[in-house]
Amino acid sequence: MIVESVKLSHFRNYDSLELKLDKGTNLFYGDNAQGKTNILESVYLCGTTRSHKGSKDRELIHFGEEESHICMRIRRGEIPYRIDMHLKKSKTKGIAINGVPVKKASELVGLGNFVFFSPEDLNIIKNGPSERRRFLDMELCQLDKIYLYHLSNYNKILAQRNKLLKDFSFYPESGPMLDVLDEQLVQFGSVIIRRREEFTGELNGILGKIHSRLSGNREQLSVSYENDTSVEAFEKKTRQNREKDIRTRITNEGPHRDDLCFLVDGIDIRRYGSQGQQRTAALSLKLAEIEIVKRNVKDTPVLLLDDVLSELDSSRQRYLLDNIHDIQTLITCTGIDDFVSCNFKINRRFHVIEGTVHEE
Repeated sequence: MIVESVKLSHFRNYDSLELKLDKGTNLFYGDNAQGKTNILESVYLCGTTRSHKGSKDRELIHFGEEESHICMRIRRGEIPYRIDMHLKKSKTKGIAINGVPVKKASELVGLGNFVFFSPEDLNIIKNGPSERRRFLDMELCQLDKIYLYHLSNYNKILAQRNKLLKDFSFYPESGPMLDVLDEQLVQFGSVIIRRREEFTGELNGILGKIHSRLSGNREQLSVSYENDTSVEAFEKKTRQNREKDIRTRITNEGPHRDDLCFLVDGIDIRRYGSQGQQRTAALSLKLAEIEIVKRNVKDTPVLLLDDVLSELDSSRQRYLLDNIHDIQTLITCTGIDDFVSCNFKINRRFHVIEGTVHEE
């Protein structure tokens, strides 16, 4: 899969921009705060419906404008697709595929596969569990539309249940409604738990080999899925926790509280690992993500690297670059010296200055 072109209108600091991309490596360089990351964000947003930063639609629209438009052309094998995305300050985003509007944003997910790697991702191991759950969800949603369906419904039911719990003291007769929500919560949540278990097992089979090579065979990395509850116990725990949930006015049990545990030689590096270990594990995780996409969809993802090289030492830089030569990559950086020094092939180079892009 490749992205052939991107066209922006009133997106972030771009009033208007049109780019044709190479199927190999596309480098965007320039000083900080010029708009390099915004280009990668537009590609990821148009391919997954979400900003990698978690930004809301209205925050992505150029200052002083009411709407923004992204047009991205991708190709999977011999089949071309055009994706149009309209962002509006006060309305839900509009999406069309090959000129045909889609009713739900979820219909777009999975059409393309994208892996985003930013300096913030290097802290995914030491940050809170919500970051690691987000990694699970973003990858699984791109690979599995059934998972996306169940996750979307689970989140809706969870929000409804939490609202009911907050209002329960005013409406104590709403117990039967809580029964219905509990049943649906368990139904959708059980599918999420099972799929996360499967994915973690697949991830483990790839992650260990990558990390071993990356660490010079000095460390063994494994990951375990820390589910807040098992499928078998979910329904029972939901019933048992009802009084506690009413008292605390929140749902205390379920996959929305899951986590991933990363172990290096049996030691939990979330708590006891050095920064170097945590960063190496994060790099291994992203490279494993690429491999999982290749295996599951029989195609390569588009890799978006946002100023990551400056955060890695030379050996990790070299390893990363050696492992992405066969996929389309969009890279941002402040300078190009690192690429020149290691003879890394750059197929297309763009200089970004204050919201304008010049191909060189």
